[in-house]
Amino acid sequence: MNTVTLKINGTEVTANEGTTVLEAARSLGIDIPTLCAYDELEPAGVCRLCMVEITQGKKTRLVTSCVYPVENGLEVQTETDGVNKIRKMLIELLLPVAPSGPINALAKRYGVEKSRFQSDERKEPTNCSLCGLCVRYCEQVVGEHAVGFIGRGVDRKVALLPGKGDECAFCRKCYSICNSGRFVEMAEVFPDQP
Repeated sequence: MNTVTLKINGTEVTANEGTTVLEAARSLGIDIPTLCAYDELEPAGVCRLCMVEITQGKKTRLVTSCVYPVENGLEVQTETDGVNKIRKMLIELLLPVAPSGPINALAKRYGVEKSRFQSDERKEPTNCSLCGLCVRYCEQVVGEHAVGFIGRGVDRKVALLPGKGDECAFCRKCYSICNSGRFVEMAEVFPDQP
C-alpha cells in the first residue's frame, strides 16, 4: 500500500493512502472532538466537530477530518481560532443539554456556557446530538434498519420504524454507542403513514 507524508500541528506523520486526517491525528495522540465517529462504522461527517484547517500549497480551508483523506504535503492545524469558533458554534446549537454526557464535556472544554441560539420552545435538556450513530449502527452493523430519523431541522428526532419496536427492544446493540446513553428515552415511534 502506498503511503503519504503530511504535517499535523507541525509534526510530520506518514500514513497509508485512504487514511483520514482524523485517523492520522489520532495516531499522533492528538485529540480532535467527534460525536459521530465510531470505528465499526463508515465515516459520515455528521457532527462537524472534527473540523480542522488544512493548507495545501497556498490554499487554506476548513474540512471535516473524519472524511477527508490524507495527502502528500498537506499541513493540518487542529486548534486554530477559526476551527475553535466553529466548534463553539456547533456546541451552542446542541444546547441545552442534561448535566452529564459528551456535549456538556465539550461545552466545558471550549468555554461555552450558554447558547445564543436557544429558543423558548426548546427548554427541555437533551443529550441527543442527532449524530446518527444508532441509525447507522443498526443499518451497517446489525442490518436491521429498525431506527431512523423523523422531522426536519429543530424538529428532527430519532425514531423506531413501524413494526420494528420488538426487534429494537431485544437487540439493544446500539445502546452502548449512544453518546448520551439515553437511547431508549430519546427514541420515539415513527408515526403511522397514511
